[in-house]
Amino acid sequence: MTDNIIIRVQSPDGMKKIPSTKRETAAAFLKKVAKEFGFNTNGFSVYQNRNKTGEIISQNKSLGLLKIKHGDMLFLFPSGAPSSSGEVMDTTTPHSSSSVPSISSPSSSSLIPRSVSSPQVQEDEIDQYLAKQDGKIYRNKDPQLCHHGALGKCVHCVPLEPFDEDYLNHLDPPVKHMSFHAYLRKLTGGADKYQPLLFPPGKFAALENISCKIKAGCEGHPPWPEGICTKCQPSAITLNRQMLFAQKYRHVDNIMFENHTIADRFLDFWRKTGNQRMGYLYGRYTEHKDIPLGIRAEVAAIYEPPQNATQNSLELIDDPKAAAVDEIAAKLGLCKVGWIFTDLLSEDMRIGTVCYNRNKDSHYLSAEECITAGYFQNLHSNPCRLSRDGYFGSKFVTVVATGGPDNQVHFEGYQVSNQCMALVRDECLLPCKDAPELGFAKESSPEQYVPDVFYKDTDKFGNDVTFLARPLPVEYLIIDITTTFPKDPQYTFSSAQRFPIENRDILGETQNFHSLSTYLSQCTSTAFLGIVSDFHLLLFLVTNEVMPLRDSIGLLLDAVRTSNEDLAQTWKKFEEWATIEQLCSTVGGQPSSSLGYEAMGGPSVPSSSSAMWSCLHCTFMNQPGTEHCEMCSLPRS
Repeated sequence: MTDNIIIRVQSPDGMKKIPSTKRETAAAFLKKVAKEFGFNTNGFSVYQNRNKTGEIISQNKSLGLLKIKHGDMLFLFPSGAPSSSGEVMDTTTPHSSSSVPSISSPSSSSLIPRSVSSPQVQEDEIDQYLAKQDGKIYRNKDPQLCHHGALGKCVHCVPLEPFDEDYLNHLDPPVKHMSFHAYLRKLTGGADKYQPLLFPPGKFAALENISCKIKAGCEGHPPWPEGICTKCQPSAITLNRQMLFAQKYRHVDNIMFENHTIADRFLDFWRKTGNQRMGYLYGRYTEHKDIPLGIRAEVAAIYEPPQNATQNSLELIDDPKAAAVDEIAAKLGLCKVGWIFTDLLSEDMRIGTVCYNRNKDSHYLSAEECITAGYFQNLHSNPCRLSRDGYFGSKFVTVVATGGPDNQVHFEGYQVSNQCMALVRDECLLPCKDAPELGFAKESSPEQYVPDVFYKDTDKFGNDVTFLARPLPVEYLIIDITTTFPKDPQYTFSSAQRFPIENRDILGETQNFHSLSTYLSQCTSTAFLGIVSDFHLLLFLVTNEVMPLRDSIGLLLDAVRTSNEDLAQTWKKFEEWATIEQLCSTVGGQPSSSLGYEAMGGPSVPSSSSAMWSCLHCTFMNQPGTEHCEMCSLPRS
């Protein structure tokens, strides 16, 4: 019988198989382990049992004498991992030259092993908040089933974990996907509220991002296409039908527009042109209390980037203002939470109905839209300390404005799965030209190795059958998200005034000082903060080419973010706003003291025949003395 054996070693970084022999000494074996895992000789300990008993000490005893056999599992613990007392030893980790400081407070999230998590990653505020929450589902005492004292608990009233499937399935409506943070609690064993991210002793759980690429650095064979091995070859991907079998979790549980005005203004473009439209959703992530540890994406504004659109297509154009928009949004306490596009076809223009085209008999998202959603989700990955890469999945959402079963406009929310994100990121997924409901997993070529992609379905006898994803129904890639509007509208920005939306020149709605002058003359608000609390107006003030205020608008953005009228009045006294007033007065043909809104001081003065006039149809500012609009050629009155 051969002396060669394979020993499995489980660590926070995963399991590895170490080739050895029965006669090999423990000291030699530990050196192999250190080399395989990238540790120094004293940066770890290896035990025969998960509870840290039976330590393998560097000595001259053979593995056979230590009763270590072929196929046995040993357990590696870094020296900086939590001890049984819940403290972290002050030793150097194998992946960093810095030391992990000793922690005396057990409530600190720094107790997570550095080899398992990425403490240096700055997670989103909502993730930090939910990580500290209890998350338990508390139930009242049932007088018919609970036969115990007021302080007692039984199976009928004991708090449930946030990932309890029976509870989620019995909600109205049923919850098909647990929240991401509930999934983390399940993955880590349901840690208590004092240590919400601390893994239970001996239980390793790390979030692994899917990769469809060959692992670099394999020197045992020539590079692809001449060679490949199981060590560097990416694993095959098997997809489940997300909308029926329910992915274990979803990163966002609800999408909510603050008010109907946001959506209506976006739809106005389609109503006026018949062409489709796309925009970026800016808002914030908040707690969704209808689902345990849930996350809601709240939409406060829609930014419409430069694009070419027809009734059947959309093409995005490079946006030179993209960085400025993100910067302004950040100063307003907002971030880009998703994207929205229309797919609308009028059915009866007399009664305002639209066609119901997206359904179970056609598709919910096309393959091309799934690929675009995957591209955006990869651009906006979710920071996560429990992933060695520092990110996992995405909270970026997709909203489609399309016809519903009642032939009215509906807003449907989606995300694509992490598997779809990986396929898109590594360029393994293609759309089918004549079938929007089908994608196609690429085949390997000399230039690119593509792992096998499968999907599971049931045949007419109810048996699970595996198919090669050529082609692939896109319903295996998407996760649906409820999209709602609140009963009581919320307003981050003012709803009383409407400054023209950017990149709508085709409608004659331009952002310039003519339109700013018209906007100010039509404002009825007596508060300066109400006048400037418009997302599109703030973008114009920052990005206009005549007098950009990028470096001097910080105080005004703070005023809008905190709804502070005093701050707004302070900024109004700056010379920048006085210059804006003068420019509006010049292009509008009106004295600066008569801009037509009370907040600027002075009564409104009607325009004279010698002043520039605004077209009633397209709002274009025309030169005095003309009777037809230079933009739309329609008469002045």
